[in-house]
Amino acid sequence: MLKNTGMYLLSGAFAVVLLANVALAGSATELTYANFPPPTTFPSVQMERWVAEVTARTDGKVNIKTFPGGTLLKAKAMMDGVVDGVADIGCVAFPYQPGRFQLLAAVDLPIGFSNSKVANAVLWDLYKKYDPASLKGVKVLALFTAPPASIMSKDPIHKMSDLSGYELRATGAGVTPLKILGAVPVSMPMPDTVEALQKGVVKGILSSTDILMDFKFAEQVSYTTRADLQTTSFGVLMNLDKWNALPADVQKVFEDLAQEHSMWTGSYVDDHGKKSVEWSKQNHNHEYIELAADEYAKWHELMQPITNEWLQKTADVGLPAQAFLDDLLLLKTKYEAEFGK
Repeated sequence: MLKNTGMYLLSGAFAVVLLANVALAGSATELTYANFPPPTTFPSVQMERWVAEVTARTDGKVNIKTFPGGTLLKAKAMMDGVVDGVADIGCVAFPYQPGRFQLLAAVDLPIGFSNSKVANAVLWDLYKKYDPASLKGVKVLALFTAPPASIMSKDPIHKMSDLSGYELRATGAGVTPLKILGAVPVSMPMPDTVEALQKGVVKGILSSTDILMDFKFAEQVSYTTRADLQTTSFGVLMNLDKWNALPADVQKVFEDLAQEHSMWTGSYVDDHGKKSVEWSKQNHNHEYIELAADEYAKWHELMQPITNEWLQKTADVGLPAQAFLDDLLLLKTKYEAEFGK
């Protein structure tokens, strides 16, 4: 009787172990994804869409918890936070890390991309060709840009002289172009800009047009002048140890999705920017201004010193600056013909 009881206990223990192993094999991979903008903005919209695609394509084998709005990592801490494993995945704005992504910074020069989709296609091809050392310590899951910057203002801007002494909110790569054009760039956090517009501290903002609707700036500014100045490049980057620990089939899903999702994000934000302008026209009588061809050309000719400075700085640290820029301009011509306005 004791012998039989022992056999039952042994069989029961084996069954428990077997069931535990089956459960473990079927359990989802848990990942965290940090982002810094608010949930309604395009970097966070693309995050949720990417998560939904991964969930569907892995049949629920991957469970990703998202942290928008800087709730896990702030913008400037994002890259180091991913490398150190604070977050498994993070959305990094490359210009927020000056000098760290020196080669890729060329994509954010004010060279006249007509939209985000063109810039995204160029950025992806350059990344694949040059495989920058600055991204060696992470796994790249997607790359995309904000649309090229326009001027949104209280007064109509038709020519450079209209910008003389004109105060505009700008940060980072937008500061120097405005100075060249004669405007006065004023640096401040985006959430403070509405009050600054109300009080007359600034008379407008240099950014992409999605903010007209997303941040309700159309209630404060009456005009948008298309300028096609700088972009802002982003990378969806994953901790390398976490990437290496993923099952091969999950890695394949991530790989297959990378370029597709990058281009989806470009299409989404371009369409969203157009909707934002139309919303502003319909609800706030907003006016959209296209510069005369000769005026547009003059503005962009004046941006050349910014490119020259990037070339010098990049070459000085031993990177293939001229070759990269030459490829960038060739790709820009190619993709403008395919995806341009």
